[in-house]
Amino acid sequence: MAAPAALQRSVVSPAGRHTASLIFLHGSGDTGQGARSWIKQILNQDMAFQHIKVIYPTAPARPYTPMKGAFSTVWFDRYKISNDCPEHIESIDSMCRGLTDLINDEVKNGIAKNRILIGGFSMGGGMAMHLAYRFHQDLAGVFALSSFLNKDSAVYQALKRNESVLPELFQCHGTTDELVLYSWGEETNKMLKSLGVSTSLHTFPNLNHELSRTEIEKLKTWIVKKLPVEAAKTNE
Repeated sequence: MAAPAALQRSVVSPAGRHTASLIFLHGSGDTGQGARSWIKQILNQDMAFQHIKVIYPTAPARPYTPMKGAFSTVWFDRYKISNDCPEHIESIDSMCRGLTDLINDEVKNGIAKNRILIGGFSMGGGMAMHLAYRFHQDLAGVFALSSFLNKDSAVYQALKRNESVLPELFQCHGTTDELVLYSWGEETNKMLKSLGVSTSLHTFPNLNHELSRTEIEKLKTWIVKKLPVEAAKTNE
């Protein structure tokens, strides 16, 4: 099988020396550039850091079952938008391989895996949880905004067999989300916590399936806590 083509990406470079990287995965039907622009619109500026490169990849277009098989930029397929159905594991695992290449690109640039964070909005957050908790447990952390995992998720199965220390999860969810119910996010958080993940769940009253300024500011604070500025190494 041919190797998947490298994912298109929109990048916000660090203002200073690059010592850490953040991968932000967009929601279904969006693009990396779209997610970056959305955050920029909310903050009135790019989400940018002194030392962290921010990477917004774009999912390749593929047939999406909830849209009657129409092509959409989605990280994986779903049988339906519900937490009570099987996962489309073949498409999830295929995309995990493509995103592993993206992580490896950063490692080749000299960034250690414990200096890389991954997360995203909605489906992007779900994808990030699969990628980190099943295949890259040595990443610095995971964030999931308005996201969920299905009830019998492969993530839960993997963690039941796990012995190692796991990346921390930063989760946010609006209480009035009509697409991804708050209860789905809450259940995901409880399950992961019971399986040994250190989790936080930030609740946003009256927030629908969207991002808010307060939420992104909270996320930024957490990002810098997980990926602090490193002192410049002296030549000993």
